[in-house]
Amino acid sequence: MSATFDMPVRIRFAHCDPAGIVFFPQYLVLTNALVEDWFTERLKIDYAHMISQRRIGLPIVKLDCEFSRASRMGETVTLTLTVNSIGRRSIRIGIVGHCRDEVRFRANQVLVTTSLETGQSIDIPDDIASALASFAPPPALIDEPRS
Repeated sequence: MSATFDMPVRIRFAHCDPAGIVFFPQYLVLTNALVEDWFTERLKIDYAHMISQRRIGLPIVKLDCEFSRASRMGETVTLTLTVNSIGRRSIRIGIVGHCRDEVRFRANQVLVTTSLETGQSIDIPDDIASALASFAPPPALIDEPRS
């Protein structure tokens, strides 16, 4: 099983719409914060330094979200990140937001490493690829024919 990174988030007034539930774009703000914290805290790659000094970006180039239950102000939603695959220039991640064993939303994202100088995609730098290795999903098991 691949490693996960969890981040509990207290839902605040600023996250909610006039109906009193999380306004769905706020989940994307929260998932971006999750990725930043994952890099800085777990991967030990300072995200702010990566952006501002190294000039390496990590934009979302593909996004799929499913919202299954409303979240309300005062609740704590735990965001759980898993890595689905790692390519030469991209990382596919899955994020689940849950509260009290109830899934609130799911997101699948493809992140691509880019040069912030040129705007072009670049290979994942070696130190980042090495840090990501601990989150790589296990190789697919190949079923062998039974005798």
